[in-house]
Amino acid sequence: MLSPLTKRLIDALQSLPGIGPKTAQRLAFQLLAANSREKGLALAESLQQAMQHVHACQRCRLYTEETVCALCRNPQRDQALLCVVENPADVLVIEQTASYRGLYYVLQGHLSPLDGLGPQEIGIPPLLARLQQESISELILATNPTMEGKATAHYIASHIDSARITCTRIAHGVPFGGELEYLDGHTLSHAFRSRKLLDEIER
Repeated sequence: MLSPLTKRLIDALQSLPGIGPKTAQRLAFQLLAANSREKGLALAESLQQAMQHVHACQRCRLYTEETVCALCRNPQRDQALLCVVENPADVLVIEQTASYRGLYYVLQGHLSPLDGLGPQEIGIPPLLARLQQESISELILATNPTMEGKATAHYIASHIDSARITCTRIAHGVPFGGELEYLDGHTLSHAFRSRKLLDEIER
């Protein structure tokens, strides 16, 4: 029979995405093992520090301890290019390709009316405001090639000034229904080099 605190730990681990009951149980027992106590305490401290001090960058919404993240502060980035992605993990995988030197905007999700996720919930109004305030010449829509990602891209594209901002979307090499986080660097790099105007993709 599990003790109350052990069960609480297992339940907490199981609440994480991709962690089922058996995996949560195995992780909990591993952390509670005598030779893993220090690792468990270090994990707890790191988690507490992150929860207290990490927040969304005020400019791009990537996670950071600063008001504005290092990527946004980097003067070597192309200030006229803005890439819109769904999740912070997408930024990391794009950066690993070393094929993009512009700025980012992280939606933290995609449009999904059934889940109660509208434009406001994923930060589209602040994105549109940023496009009005900054000298962005090209907006790259790198949302995932899923139905939701496609709908999100089209919603954003329909609300920007196409006469002032070129709107492109990564296309070749990204399979329909796939997610950027799981693509290899070569495929994603090719997708960025082969991006097209959003209108061209629909023809």
